[in-house]
Amino acid sequence: MNERFVRFRTSDIPEIRYGCLENDRITALTAAPWLGGQPTSSGVPLSHATLCAPVEPSKIVCIGLNYHAHVAASFSADKPPDYPLIFLKPPSSIIDPNDQIIHPPQSERVDYEAELGVVIGRRAKNVSETDAEQYIFGFTCVNDVTARDLQKKDGQWSRAKGFDTFCPIGPWIVTDLNWRDVLVEGILNGAVMQSGRTSRMIFNIPYLISYISSAMTLMPGDIISTGTPSGIAPMKSGDVIEVRVEGIGTLANSMA
Repeated sequence: MNERFVRFRTSDIPEIRYGCLENDRITALTAAPWLGGQPTSSGVPLSHATLCAPVEPSKIVCIGLNYHAHVAASFSADKPPDYPLIFLKPPSSIIDPNDQIIHPPQSERVDYEAELGVVIGRRAKNVSETDAEQYIFGFTCVNDVTARDLQKKDGQWSRAKGFDTFCPIGPWIVTDLNWRDVLVEGILNGAVMQSGRTSRMIFNIPYLISYISSAMTLMPGDIISTGTPSGIAPMKSGDVIEVRVEGIGTLANSMA
C-alpha cells in the first residue's frame, strides 16, 4: 500500500507534527512513522496546513555524478566514477516546500539540482546490496542546491553545497515507488531544464545503501540524495525552481 507522510503545522497549533496524508486530509501521528508513530484523532484538511520538510535527518548523504548524461556535461569529470562519489549536506541546509533559497554573497552562481531522495527507515550498518531495500522507508524530492563557482574554486564540495537553505526537501514522502525507472525533472520558471530517468543512474539505490552503510551508520529518517540528471543551470532572484519526481509530486521553491 502506497502511503504519503508529511510534517506540518497549522495556524492554531504552531508546533510541527508528523502526519499521514490521504484524500487531501492530514491525520496527525504520535511520532515519526519510521519510529512507529500512530494515528491520532486530530486531523486537518491539507489546504489548512503548512507543509514542512518531511524529515529531520541526522545527515543528508548526497551522490555526485550518478547519471551518465550529467557526467558527460560535467566540468569535474571526463568519465563515470568507479565508485559512488559521496558528500554530506548539513541538516541546517534544509528548508521547507515553498521556502526561499538564499543566494549567498560569496557566490556568483547558484545552481539547482533535481534529485530523488531516499528516506531510511531502519538503522543501517554494513547492509548487503541484497537486503538494502528492507531499510528504505520511502522516497521524496530533493534539490541539491550548489554554489557552482565555489565548488570549482574549493576543490571539495562542503561549502558549495552546505549553505543554509541549500537543501529543499518535500513535499512529502511516498512509501511505494518503482525507483528503478522514474522520471526526475528540474523545472525553472515553467521550462523543463532537467529530465532524466533513474534507470540511467550509474549506481542504483541498493548499491548506494550498501556502499554508504559500509562507511557510516544510516539512521532512521536519514536522506540519501541520489544524484541529478543533466541540465543544471544557475538561478537568479525571483526564479521559481520545481523538482518533479514521477510518482511523488512537485517540490517548489523560489530564489530570494
